[in-house]
Amino acid sequence: MRMLGRVGQWLSNIAVALWGKFESKEEVKKFAYLAFIFCLIIGVYWTMRPIKDSVFMAVVGPKHLWLAKILSLCLISPLVVLYGKLIDMYPRHKVFYALMSIYGPLTILFALYFMHPTMGLVNKTPDFWRISGWAWYVFVESFGSLVIALFWAFTADTTSPESAKRGFPMIALAGQLGNVLGPFILSTKRLGLATSAPIVATCGLIILFSGVVFWYFMRVTPASQLIGYRGEAVASKKTESEPGFLEGLRLLLTESYLFGIFLIIGLYELVVTVIDNHFKLSVAMHYAGEGASAGFLSDYAVMVGVVAFLSILFGINNITRYLGMFASLTLLPILMTVFIFMIYLNPTSAILPFWIMVFSKAINYALNQPTLKQLYIPTSHDAKYKSQAWIEMFGSRGSKAAASFYNGLKTVWNLDTFMTVTLFATFGVVGLWLAVVTRVSRSYGRAIAKNEVVC
Repeated sequence: MRMLGRVGQWLSNIAVALWGKFESKEEVKKFAYLAFIFCLIIGVYWTMRPIKDSVFMAVVGPKHLWLAKILSLCLISPLVVLYGKLIDMYPRHKVFYALMSIYGPLTILFALYFMHPTMGLVNKTPDFWRISGWAWYVFVESFGSLVIALFWAFTADTTSPESAKRGFPMIALAGQLGNVLGPFILSTKRLGLATSAPIVATCGLIILFSGVVFWYFMRVTPASQLIGYRGEAVASKKTESEPGFLEGLRLLLTESYLFGIFLIIGLYELVVTVIDNHFKLSVAMHYAGEGASAGFLSDYAVMVGVVAFLSILFGINNITRYLGMFASLTLLPILMTVFIFMIYLNPTSAILPFWIMVFSKAINYALNQPTLKQLYIPTSHDAKYKSQAWIEMFGSRGSKAAASFYNGLKTVWNLDTFMTVTLFATFGVVGLWLAVVTRVSRSYGRAIAKNEVVC
């Protein structure tokens, strides 16, 4: 017990050095539990994410990846509508239990199908009509859209702005630790597996376990630590008025603040999806078989986690603490412009897209995402839970779908034309991105200063 106490004190000292002094031990415990839960969620997601691509390329074929992103947007839309209805009907933490109890068993069922001797992953003949590849792709995308969005919505709803500056980086750090450990440990290459099916089954068990940990967190966390913006204790309550499950979409389309968050997410995804497609096509060219491509993509996922983890550990989130919201949100668009220009100069490089994707994702997860989640703190419950889900779907998945249509032009244009158009289009996208960041960060600052709700 003394040893555990010393470890806990050591971790607490590191947290204070990195993010400032916490108000109480209870606050530290709250964020420690949330950090562990997020570590499990991100560990699973980043383990399944490369497998999503490797399975699809092996079962359906790499040339249809752009269409899979479009299909995922269409099929996830009804799920977001259902999610909004659940948020109206039940307390938030119970919706989380429900999602984990659904995704866990379904993941295990996918694993069993992938193990089938004739229809599973041992069948190495890609075919457009092999439905399992399409279904698995959409399934993993929906997990990222719903579960991660709900976790951050719950966390924002139970945290004050000042507490978020201390606690959100801790959660982000744990998430990147999961990003490293998940794909590193559960890798076909390191485990010597021919296919990813056993890894998928393990992910299903971890999903169920994370639901249990969240249940325990709700039992042991004092009510005083579940107080949100303006002193409101609302996290475990359902919405008193039920305005309908499309309320989140209405708010997104009518509130400029929420639409600004939507644009920040969407404009990033527009640029990074073009780079990602370039990267995935190079992987398909150099690695044959689902196991080999999954192993390489797992290494990529690990490297994203390592860079993001080190970025947080060495204090990248202090940009938000000392320089403010605007400075934090402008770093990524500037970097993305540099990255696109580097690819324009070296369009046939095999290793450059790997490292560009690593740093694009790492900076997004280490700095941009925790900062964006803080933007939801001075908003209403419907904005946090319902609008955030719509923003994640249309801002992220919708932009990926739009960029995927653009990626399809590679089959029509030559590489030089495609990269030239991409470079100049990026300048316009980043210009709009910076303008939106300026407006949204000012609105956030005014709301926090006046202790008001933006929308």
